[in-house]
Amino acid sequence: MAIVTDRDKIQKTSQSPDRTGSGGEYVARVRGHHRAFGDNVVLDGVDLDILPGEFIALLGRSGSGKSTLLRALAGLDLVPAGEIEVTGRTSVAFQEPRLLPWHRVRDNVALNLLNSPEKRNRMTLADQALTEVGLGEKTTAWPLQLSGGQAQRVSLARALVRNPSLLLLDEPFSALDALTRIEMHRLVVDLWRRHQMAVLIVTHDVDEAIALADRIVVLDSGRLARSWTIDRPRTDRSPELHEVATLRQTILATLGVRPLEPNPNRDPVTGELHRPTS
Repeated sequence: MAIVTDRDKIQKTSQSPDRTGSGGEYVARVRGHHRAFGDNVVLDGVDLDILPGEFIALLGRSGSGKSTLLRALAGLDLVPAGEIEVTGRTSVAFQEPRLLPWHRVRDNVALNLLNSPEKRNRMTLADQALTEVGLGEKTTAWPLQLSGGQAQRVSLARALVRNPSLLLLDEPFSALDALTRIEMHRLVVDLWRRHQMAVLIVTHDVDEAIALADRIVVLDSGRLARSWTIDRPRTDRSPELHEVATLRQTILATLGVRPLEPNPNRDPVTGELHRPTS
């Protein structure tokens, strides 16, 4: 199993063993998308295809337009005709769970179906979604009674209840502690496999991108600067592997992170300094 870094090959042939669909199918297609705020050009002709069942991590420096692109895909911002085409439903989960404190957990999830054909069954579907994310016993709890990880699970359930073809995640785990993040990573991968939906996650964390995604894309200067596919099982992506460590350093360099100065006491993978033994 190898890591592929040829951008042209990636754009034409990237396939996931978990993906449904084939050929020219896509759940989202972005062509020449441009977004500016006054004189500040954030996105400058972005092209991107998201295929059915694909798991993409979108990286970029602060202000590179990652969240702006995600909002456009989610239909939250106005987009000129022809620049973005999405087939099927989209749902989004943000860094902040954004739960309404005056509604119980079940009602927060069901709100996402108020304007859908499933409106009449929204409470039953909300209960099912909460059970999927491991919160079946919290349906009548108030948001303020939840931990940070539980609140983010409710946010995921609210997104999943729409049965989306494309799930958009905007740095959903960045505020969680390390152990909770690991649990959430496992949950998202499990839900992705179960629902066979496409996922686009915006993240600043290179290690998170490598652990979760089949394809990693870097935004720079308003354009997609570089992308990689990872043809390794998620259980075989240890940062201690030379190939994974090399990919990590390459992505960091693309993001403008300067390599650490050589030091015989520095771990080549983690960058941590060890005290020399006497």
